[in-house]
Amino acid sequence: MKKFLKTIGILAGLGVLAVLLMIAILPWMDRYGATNEEIAASYSGDELVPNPRISYTRAVSINALPEEIYPWIAQLGADKGGMYSYTWLETLIQCPQTNADRIHDEWQELEVGDKVLMCPDVNAPPAYEVAKIEPNRAIVMGHQENGMWTDIWQFNLIPQDDGTTRLVIRSRSVMEGLLWDMIRPGEFIMMRRMMLTIKERVEISAK
Repeated sequence: MKKFLKTIGILAGLGVLAVLLMIAILPWMDRYGATNEEIAASYSGDELVPNPRISYTRAVSINALPEEIYPWIAQLGADKGGMYSYTWLETLIQCPQTNADRIHDEWQELEVGDKVLMCPDVNAPPAYEVAKIEPNRAIVMGHQENGMWTDIWQFNLIPQDDGTTRLVIRSRSVMEGLLWDMIRPGEFIMMRRMMLTIKERVEISAK
């Protein structure tokens, strides 16, 4: 019995430690790569979820023009160009897909209302719906309930004077519950890989 209680105590302690660690690193994850100015800025789609409970702004510099980056974002989706993340992790969570290494012309006709699949299974998780499109500037997608946007995912391309572009990705959500907080570290890991893969793909193709 003592051994059992000791094991339970260790597991409980590890659980508490994991929660504390998550809380400690959330601020860093939520502003990964973004400047104070980018975090404070308003972006296309902010108005769809004006009072989010959860929000992050992340960014990366890409040595290319917005029009060279936009097509890679336009073909996001498990049934198209993939999500540009870790294929081994996507397979592990039962969401296998192929991440494109080139621009496909047949996947470029994105329109408002189109579905963007996160997994090949259209029912799990629910597909994103394209909410706004500003060619070569922004793509906004999200989920709706009863005609109201509950969360959005914003991809913004901000050209810089030196010829580079800042890819600024923002998410805003009204979702409540511990589950949404617990999955955020995993979401960050996959999102960071997406950002870096897009950067790598674009810079190679732009040479």
